[in-house]
Amino acid sequence: MNDRILSLEEKVAYLERHVTEQDKAMLEIADELAALRRELRAWRERAGQSAPGGPAGDDEMPPERPPHY
Repeated sequence: MNDRILSLEEKVAYLERHVTEQDKAMLEIADELAALRRELRAWRERAGQSAPGGPAGDDEMPPERPPHY
């Protein structure tokens, strides 16, 4: 009976440590995702400011024909 309790306690300790490590990893991923979203927003704002017709500037130039025509 004692061996079973000891075995269960070891498993619980292992699982608690594993959950703690996963929580830390998830927090790091969430922080990195938030930083990447801020960076993407900044890039989009810069792209929108640099071209008067939008990010691609489609209003200024006519579309090019493919080279096979």
